[in-house]
Amino acid sequence: MLRAARAVAARLAEAGHAVLFAGGCVRDALLGRPFKDIDVATSATPDQVEALFVGHTVAVGKAFGVVLVLRDGFSFDVATFRTDGAYVDGRHPSGVCFATPEGDAARRDFTVNGLFCDPFSGVVRDEVGGVQDLAARVIRAIGDPAARFREDHLRMLRAVRFVSVLDFTLDPATQAAVAAHAAWLARVSAERIASEMTRLLCESPRPSVGLNLLRETGLLREFLPEVQALHGTQQPPRYHPEGDVWTHTCLMLDEVPAPRDPVLAWSLLLHDIGKPVTFCREVDAAGGEPLIRFPCHAPVGAAMAEAILTRLRQPAARVEQVKAVVAGHMQGVEAEKMRPATLRRFIGNPVFPVLLEVMRADIQHSNKLFGPWLFLKAAFEAYRAEPVLPPPLVRGRDLVAWGIAPGPRMGELLRALYDAQLEGRLTTRDQARVFMATLK
Repeated sequence: MLRAARAVAARLAEAGHAVLFAGGCVRDALLGRPFKDIDVATSATPDQVEALFVGHTVAVGKAFGVVLVLRDGFSFDVATFRTDGAYVDGRHPSGVCFATPEGDAARRDFTVNGLFCDPFSGVVRDEVGGVQDLAARVIRAIGDPAARFREDHLRMLRAVRFVSVLDFTLDPATQAAVAAHAAWLARVSAERIASEMTRLLCESPRPSVGLNLLRETGLLREFLPEVQALHGTQQPPRYHPEGDVWTHTCLMLDEVPAPRDPVLAWSLLLHDIGKPVTFCREVDAAGGEPLIRFPCHAPVGAAMAEAILTRLRQPAARVEQVKAVVAGHMQGVEAEKMRPATLRRFIGNPVFPVLLEVMRADIQHSNKLFGPWLFLKAAFEAYRAEPVLPPPLVRGRDLVAWGIAPGPRMGELLRALYDAQLEGRLTTRDQARVFMATLK
């Protein structure tokens, strides 16, 4: 990618245009982190860029001074040095004016993202103090923080994401502006919010850093009030000596190393989302101190997780998978008591590997009783050599041929036959037909 980007830069330079690498790629290179893309900033106008790379451009953001250039299987945003006009929608400028590198740097969000470097010598050009902030590991808005956040409200969430992913701190003035204007986040589309939050959860070495900052600044209550409610929800010390549901959830997320799969990350965050609304204190038959209970918090939480992720416009498959993990995360506690057929169905669930990892982190940061988890892990390994859920020996059409009319009874028979098959009591269709006669 770097070779292709330098080839693009060389073509611009040969035509007499100033050209620099810009933004995140410079930041990540200075931090020794791999970068996913390289942005090119230049004095060439969009029309001049298109003329230099005829047949290899896409005018994705030409109105804002950006042209996509294709080279050697890679694509590069080539942007003209510019300043932005007034922002009227909390996201897009009303127009742009072509400018100098100094003016271009001043319009960017954070100092660590306002750096340029020479594509060929690697010399860094810093107009905004980004190098100093990188050394201090600080995320700081360029210029007036409130003005930057007024231009694009999502920048408030991006600030927290950068702090969490890079393991930096947030400049106090920048944090104060986030807290003062957190309500602006309500104007941002659900898709953009979800994208930032997913990256925070998946990429952060310690997602708890970002989650606590979201809570402290007031951003969290703007888009995930259900998660905010975890804070302060007490748990029984006997089972959860680590503290409230918020602390428990943060510890679980930090337990699983980055990068995390999105389904796993959201499942960890939402696994106990039903606890605040099911919280109650009950006195047992012997009397004494009331005990904290969360009756039905798993199924209640599954419905809440579905509603939350649907509200955030997450892919339908992700919604269903996270919902299944939240619904099933307590079932594994009884794994050693399950009938063989029930166990195979449980392990055969497509989300079982995610569920197993959630269960491990859950136990690690609660009572540390790993017996059920070890049992399930061993069973999962044992079933890997064969299909956990083999094709049914008998299907509905077979029952019709055997004289069973469609209806609820047919469903009951099919389930009983399949359970017997999973338990090894049936291996042929003839055995199944004989067994069925005992069920009528």
